[in-house]
Amino acid sequence: METLNQTESKSIIKNFFKTAWREYSVVIIFIIVFVLCSIIAPKFASINNLRAILRNISTIGMISLGMTFVLISGGIDLSSGSVLATTGTVLILLQGSGRVPLWVAIAACIVVGVAFGFINGIIITKTNLPPFIVTLAVGIIARSVTMFVTKAATITGRNVPEFTNIGNGNFLGIPIPFWIVLFFIVVFTILLTKTKFGTYVFAVGGNELAARYSGIKVDRIKILTYMLLGFCVAVGATIEMSRMAAVASTTSGNLYEFEAITAAVVGGTSISGGRGKIIGTVVGFLILGIISNMMIMMNISPYLNGAVKGAVILFAVLLQRREG
Repeated sequence: METLNQTESKSIIKNFFKTAWREYSVVIIFIIVFVLCSIIAPKFASINNLRAILRNISTIGMISLGMTFVLISGGIDLSSGSVLATTGTVLILLQGSGRVPLWVAIAACIVVGVAFGFINGIIITKTNLPPFIVTLAVGIIARSVTMFVTKAATITGRNVPEFTNIGNGNFLGIPIPFWIVLFFIVVFTILLTKTKFGTYVFAVGGNELAARYSGIKVDRIKILTYMLLGFCVAVGATIEMSRMAAVASTTSGNLYEFEAITAAVVGGTSISGGRGKIIGTVVGFLILGIISNMMIMMNISPYLNGAVKGAVILFAVLLQRREG
């Protein structure tokens, strides 16, 4: 009898830790990474350095929030980085002209971002082409048009506080860019977990055929997820361009889509759709920000940045496969 009770107790404890790891593994990894970094580099945990990390990851963080919706719905977007450059160019051109209010320039930037999301979504749903191919092509077009308009040069806007404070300012000791991201973290968490739209996104990504048979307008949901990502890219562009009041048509947003995908996947979002959490994505882009920061602090070549993040995404996908 005593042996049986001991066996049951061990089984309960084992199941508890297994469930805890499955649900909160990314949080556990984040804590471990943070503690290790604090030990290896004492200056890592300083207020100024933590503030710099939050500011630096805000753009990728914003894009990764929208990317989470697209991935959960079973899609993917490889145009985000190029679209960021395009929307940023629209913003800088209008803001730099001095003829329109700042809010109009930002609104135009957002409209362009949402329009690109709509283009991605409508082509994918109406042609049944793979999202990988469609968004890759749209990204190439967006980058090419941007370089044509700007003659492949870096263009600058007006360096005025009302604009530059968006990217460089602080509120209550926390960077304003991260406050913006924090606001959308709350909004998107509610959208994904407390609304019919969020339920439909999971349903479409989990089993598209079953979703169609249950009456869900699958095409509409997919288009809306891409439009939501386009909105997030435009907000990210506003954050990014306001820091220097400039945009580099050839390099701005370069490979940001892969950073955003990595953040979402590291946070537990399934690359094949149907599973994911906003809070997981948040922890994911925080981990990436910490890794980048530590590489700088330890004087590791920036050329290895991609190698490290590639290894991180492979580890995350393998972990998901094992958990599945």
